[in-house]
Amino acid sequence: METILSSEFVVQFWGVRGSVPSPGKDTVRYGGNTSCVEMHVGGKRLIFDGGTGLRMLGKSLEPSQPIEAYWFFTHYHWDHIQGVPFFIPAFAEGNTLHIHGSAPEGATMQEHFCDRVLHVNSPVPFKEIQADLKYYDLVCGETMMLDDITIETGHLNHPNGAMGYRVSWQGHSAFYCTDTEHFPDHPDPNVLHLGRDADLIIYDAMYTDEEYHNQKTPKVGWGHSTWQEGVKAAKAAGAKRLAIFHHEPNHSDDFLDTVEIEVKDTFDGGFLAREGMMVSLT
Repeated sequence: METILSSEFVVQFWGVRGSVPSPGKDTVRYGGNTSCVEMHVGGKRLIFDGGTGLRMLGKSLEPSQPIEAYWFFTHYHWDHIQGVPFFIPAFAEGNTLHIHGSAPEGATMQEHFCDRVLHVNSPVPFKEIQADLKYYDLVCGETMMLDDITIETGHLNHPNGAMGYRVSWQGHSAFYCTDTEHFPDHPDPNVLHLGRDADLIIYDAMYTDEEYHNQKTPKVGWGHSTWQEGVKAAKAAGAKRLAIFHHEPNHSDDFLDTVEIEVKDTFDGGFLAREGMMVSLT
């Protein structure tokens, strides 16, 4: 599988699972790697999160060509950083990685990335990294520009915090909305704002409503949402398409097939994200 850097606006999914990688015979069609999404926007490569799907992205890139990428982190739970030590372009001289995020506990992004993301438990020593790493501290809620690409940020409802990203370019937009939990009595204003009229919302729908409200094993307060709430949010925001994302690791391909049928029955632009899937927004 090869990633193609486009001058248009294309979204590619490299890891679509939540919490923990889930390889096996029951997860072949949707994939078992954790969160990593790439956007090719106006000739630039944007990468969101660094779950184990990041390893597959790195393997797809031509090693003889210098790579410049703009990397954005929503937060730093394990399933969003597990792939960082295995991202091949980080170990090649001549590559440039622009690393963006909001570091917790008053640290700078550089301190956080070097000391905690690539911490002492990493199997690869930090000194082996040969790419030029540039760090950018983002303030959640503010907007930044990459030439003519607009990137808006906003708080998501997740334990220890998470940041959503809306990417807009030449009248098209995608909203990366993971990890987040819906509110019980009102729509999340940050989700509606960042998702307004979007061509695509990539939404954390780890559970079904039945799982979320299960009396014996409820998932309320765990920081994740449901596909039913994702459909509600997409409709309320006026989004054109909805990618159900961050699949529960115990959900098999057959289970997700059934979910996709239900999603498509309730929202014409709805679908389930799969590893390797590419979605063009232009």
